[in-house]
Amino acid sequence: MGVSSLGVGSSILTQDVLDQLRAADEAKFVAPVDSRISDNEAKSTAFDQMDALMDNAYESLKSLTEYGVFEARTTSVDNEDLVQVTASESSDIQDFTLEIQTLATKEIEQSGQFTSRTDSIATGSGSMELSVGSKTFTIEYTAETTLEDLKELIEEEAGDSVGTTIVQVADGDFRLLFSAEDTGTNQEISISDNDSTLSNALTSGMRNVQTAVDAEFTFNGLDITRSSNTVEDLLSGVKITLKDVGTTEVSIQQDRASIEEKITNFVDKYNSAIYQLGVDTKSSEKLDERGVFSNDNTIKSMNTAIKNIISTVGGDGGRLQDFGIELDDDGRLSLDSTVFNDKLDDDSDSVHAYFIGGTFTKADTLSVDSNGVSTISEKGFTVELEGAFTELENTFARYSKGSAILDKYQDSIETRLDSLNEQRESAVERLNNSYAIMQKRFAAYDSIISRFNTASDMFTQMINTEIANS
Repeated sequence: MGVSSLGVGSSILTQDVLDQLRAADEAKFVAPVDSRISDNEAKSTAFDQMDALMDNAYESLKSLTEYGVFEARTTSVDNEDLVQVTASESSDIQDFTLEIQTLATKEIEQSGQFTSRTDSIATGSGSMELSVGSKTFTIEYTAETTLEDLKELIEEEAGDSVGTTIVQVADGDFRLLFSAEDTGTNQEISISDNDSTLSNALTSGMRNVQTAVDAEFTFNGLDITRSSNTVEDLLSGVKITLKDVGTTEVSIQQDRASIEEKITNFVDKYNSAIYQLGVDTKSSEKLDERGVFSNDNTIKSMNTAIKNIISTVGGDGGRLQDFGIELDDDGRLSLDSTVFNDKLDDDSDSVHAYFIGGTFTKADTLSVDSNGVSTISEKGFTVELEGAFTELENTFARYSKGSAILDKYQDSIETRLDSLNEQRESAVERLNNSYAIMQKRFAAYDSIISRFNTASDMFTQMINTEIANS
């Protein structure tokens, strides 16, 4: 800092003296600002972490309150080689038996023999009618139309209803196969010639390879017939795909694994957020144990509000603990799957209402005396609930991303940091200016002192010489 030769002349006004004065001023004017900047930077870092944890908890609650959580269904089939079953949200929970007697098949027809793919299919120009079930297509041809050309013409005109393939059975033996796109008895294939010029291989030479039949099966003993092996109109929201002949049991149940997974996800996200809030707001006489927000009312109020809502959600429906969500002494949650599933077994609709909102029904509580006589010890009731998860979501929404409370708080931290950095820059600039002037003065004083010292030395030498001569 400054001119390195400062103090050479006098050995009094040195750079070390200037640095010591500068250090004392920095400790007085800059260090306190640096300390406040450090505190606010620590708050900013802690806030970003806490904000992210609150967002995670809020998003996990949103996934719980959206439609479909308790409406989701899962299916099980004893013999998956015979049938595949899928169930959409809110479809009926039920068990049933399927006995598959016949699978639906497609109509497949085969032409007579052609010697090559390039054989002409007609002796002159004309047209043919290709019928597939209730649909009829007109295909025009000429004497130059080949078997390959006919295949392409049919695909262009009737490709959505019938597929065509040229098969080489042997040397000099080519056949055109017609396969209906849909299964069922209403998909018969036939060809008629409008001009009597079409090859016999496509009229009288046509042969049936596979006859179209409907699927036949029983549902809980009731005979069912469908034209397709994919059945979507038997049960509302249930898709049944027949794969083979045989008998199997099918069960459609509430997808509880999915519900538990979403609840566990919220529990984990909540615990992470509430733990970090506890660390950040901890009060202590020891500085190294004190939380960064220990004296901050905004964050402490948020911590209190979240803990309070956990203890009070549910209203007349009961406590979270009644439904398997336990709260320990540290304020952390856990899910008791046994209690939760027992509640679902008792009354799934009321569990849904308790967590998401709706009509909650509490049954009468019966007590049995020593004589085995039952009496109602507590009268049941029906009540409309907002939903525990809905209440939690609304609370977390106040403190998650985009909320006015935390946005204002974050803005205040950034504003303080900007102000403190400006204060520091101003303080450093004032010191720089002050010590630049002081350094010039030190240099001037040092020069004067040096000249005085030089003159003094000269007089001393003169006196010493005079004394010696005397």
